Amino acid sequence: MNRTADLYVRRRVLIERCELQRADLASRMAELSASPLRRVLSGGAAALVGAARGGRHPLAWVATVVGLVLLRRPRQAVTLLAWTRTALTVLTRVTQVLAVMAALRRRR
Repeated sequence: MNRTADLYVRRRVLIERCELQRADLASRMAELSASPLRRVLSGGAAALVGAARGGRHPLAWVATVVGLVLLRRPRQAVTLLAWTRTALTVLTRVTQVLAVMAALRRRR
């Protein structure tokens, strides 16, 4: 019976902790959705701000700029995505072929 009581107490403590975390998360979400500036910064502009601070990779700059440029041009974005996918597929195959060729050279 003592073990059961301990488990109920532990369960109650965990439930209370979950309720506190839910309340904290709800207040943070309300804070984020309240400010229009924060809504903008939570999107692609946040990457630019992070990159300006030196916290992001230089490719993040490129990806953010391309994303912002193509934001208003969905057809071009889809075309660019298809070309990128094709290029990555070809690059992967070429890498595999070169790895096999290197392994065959090492055997000789």
